[in-house]
Amino acid sequence: MKILLDAMGGDNAPDANIKGAVKAINQIESDVVLIGNENIINSKIKELYGKNNITEISNRLSIKHTTETIEMEDIPTQAIKHKKDSSMVVGFNMLKNGEGDVFVSAGNSGALLTGATLLVGRIKGIDRPALAGILPAYKGRLLLIDSGSNTNCKPINLLQFAQMATIYLNNTFGTKQPRIGLLNIGTEETKGNELTKESYKLLKEKSEELNINFIGNVEGRDAFSGNIDAIVTDGFTGNVFLKAVEGLGKFVKTSLKDSLMKSTLSKIAVVPALPGLKRFAKMVDYKEYGGALFLGVKKPVVKAHGSSDEKLFEYTIKQAEQFVKNSAVERMIEEFDKINSKKLDI
Repeated sequence: MKILLDAMGGDNAPDANIKGAVKAINQIESDVVLIGNENIINSKIKELYGKNNITEISNRLSIKHTTETIEMEDIPTQAIKHKKDSSMVVGFNMLKNGEGDVFVSAGNSGALLTGATLLVGRIKGIDRPALAGILPAYKGRLLLIDSGSNTNCKPINLLQFAQMATIYLNNTFGTKQPRIGLLNIGTEETKGNELTKESYKLLKEKSEELNINFIGNVEGRDAFSGNIDAIVTDGFTGNVFLKAVEGLGKFVKTSLKDSLMKSTLSKIAVVPALPGLKRFAKMVDYKEYGGALFLGVKKPVVKAHGSSDEKLFEYTIKQAEQFVKNSAVERMIEEFDKINSKKLDI
């Protein structure tokens, strides 16, 4: 298996990308190809590890040379069309041509969406692919879809997000009849804006036909109760929700640490509780859950956080390998082929 890593994408590129790949390589079975400017990457390898070539670190690490980079401020469609030798476009083309099994990037989200859709292609029957981020929940996990790729959606999009979440959770984690909720400002059927009200009606009408275990509207405060497996929303709301949750997690960890370290007595008192506190810190750390899976395209694509550090790249690379091993995309294609063959009236 071969993981394609955009070495030039993200706020901390290429240092964090390289360090994450080096940390991950001995924990995975796959080869990792760092896509980017070979001179820059090799100079970083020399600076960080004192090696002249990346293969001196591991023979399963290699570089695919590119001369361009898609920047965060670039207009997505123009960047994909005109920066043909960028690390992102080259990565997508390698994925499409079978030169890799999964593509990972922390670069421009809009360009990633555009490139994946135009260069790799949508799965037949899916109107819009979506980012599916995995978050911690009480005694489990929560899938958030869409977490940032489609800021303007129609009810059909949210219905298909629910379909993709159901298929992914069932086939990847063995979650039978995963509980799907619609993110809203209240649990009542009449709550929300036009999109959520119309989406609620469509989900309620089509859930049984499409084998979706729709449990109704869900408020943000109930998202992590452990009673929900996936939350469906538009990409604008989902991204705001995601970043608010990440910020709250950082706040809780920092505030808790400050409180426990405030006095000598509290420092002594916390010693017996350290194992439990470490487990808690690990559970609420979003970095442990890797990047967001781009569901709905024909090949595996993973979006790492734009601010990813080496730890998050390490976990995202491991997650990407698992994404391929679980045949998540192949199973998604199979399930939508079945749905398409029924010619449902949606």
